[in-house]
Amino acid sequence: MMKEVQLREAKASLSALIDRAVAGEPALITRHGRKEAVVLSFADYERLSRVPGFGELLAAFPAEAGDIPERDRRPMRDIDL
Repeated sequence: MMKEVQLREAKASLSALIDRAVAGEPALITRHGRKEAVVLSFADYERLSRVPGFGELLAAFPAEAGDIPERDRRPMRDIDL
């Protein structure tokens, strides 16, 4: 679980918070009891901010022949709207 730190304390000990974040211990900063920000290492930030695109996910899918069923090419049924 992430350590919660009040903003006032975070200002006073920012260097120590950064050292902990780099060591793998992110901190949650609160203001008046509300969660406002997170201090985490740059490596964690890069890992979390790099979300693969849909095309990349499809290209990485380890499918083999027969994993995906053939498309049904029959005409669609009529419906009343």
